[in-house]
Amino acid sequence: MALAAHTFVPPETGSARVLIVDDSAVARAVMERIVAATDRFVVAASVSTATGALAFLAHNRVQFILLDIEMPGIDGITALPDLIAAGQGARVLIVSGQASEGASTTVQALALGAADTLFKPASGERLGGFGAALVDKLVRLADPAVPRASAAATVSRVPTVAPSRPVVVGEEFDVVAIGASTGGIHALSQLLRAIPSEFRLPILVTQHLPASFMPYFAAQLAVIASRPCDVAADHTRLRPGRIVVAPGDAHMRCVALPDGGAAIRLSGDPSGSGCMPSVDPMFASLASVFGSRMLAIVLSGMGRDGADGAGYVHRAGGCVVVQDQASSVVWGMPGAVADTGCADAILSPAAIGRLAATRQRP
Repeated sequence: MALAAHTFVPPETGSARVLIVDDSAVARAVMERIVAATDRFVVAASVSTATGALAFLAHNRVQFILLDIEMPGIDGITALPDLIAAGQGARVLIVSGQASEGASTTVQALALGAADTLFKPASGERLGGFGAALVDKLVRLADPAVPRASAAATVSRVPTVAPSRPVVVGEEFDVVAIGASTGGIHALSQLLRAIPSEFRLPILVTQHLPASFMPYFAAQLAVIASRPCDVAADHTRLRPGRIVVAPGDAHMRCVALPDGGAAIRLSGDPSGSGCMPSVDPMFASLASVFGSRMLAIVLSGMGRDGADGAGYVHRAGGCVVVQDQASSVVWGMPGAVADTGCADAILSPAAIGRLAATRQRP
């Protein structure tokens, strides 16, 4: 099958190869120029259909795929799983006019395994900062260990005594907390699908997403996990069998209640990781409430958010598990935790889900 438009040979062996998949000749030309103008990325091929992309990937390797959603024949969302498989580790960046902030298709693409998304202006509209944004996305995906801000500690005191909590013999956890960023939605989906519907522990999730994404994100998690999922509000009580996700514009902290329960308090204070919401305050506050009775999980993501918080969990006697590098889109966050020596296990998302379901330490 003939490939539409152009095929290129990288001029430098050190350049990361990029495959552009977009039915618009104008959009392809724009992205070709943007990529070609960099000194570290090169266009390996530029095709107009998902079928053409699959044909190219059958005989060629690339590091990145820029994928449109609206295309004739097979659309980008439908083709995404096949392209991820054919790409053999290539990271897929959705570049589409449907990838606006809060759009359901954006979260759907991330859940299916896209590494990130970027809104593409319509033909004839001003490009503005599109070129810079595209290059920035590629650079961040190529340099996953680079944090977005300084990694100063976010909590000033190590919890020493956790309030007493009811203990069920043979079961070592009372709460599960999960932190994730780039690539984390897909990993989170795999993890939650491995947990049976009868699992009754509260699950807290801090996923790096803008606030406008959260209602759809929570609704999607509810379907995937077969349990209710709420966007956290101030004073939301932790309840058995429910998921609570941090809003995109506040950190989610946990406080103990006089009756022995626990509740969420939201905070807008700056975090050392520079993330909003941040995983660190969620982990650290849960460690102060639940002590050794918590399971902290860090999934795929850039930077090192969660590494400081995981340290608090570890010192409080809790269990810390991180996603393995092979299954991570970006091993920045889980890798940072592993580097501290705080990780009790390094597993695939599905294996982490099965571990959580047992309520046992690895």
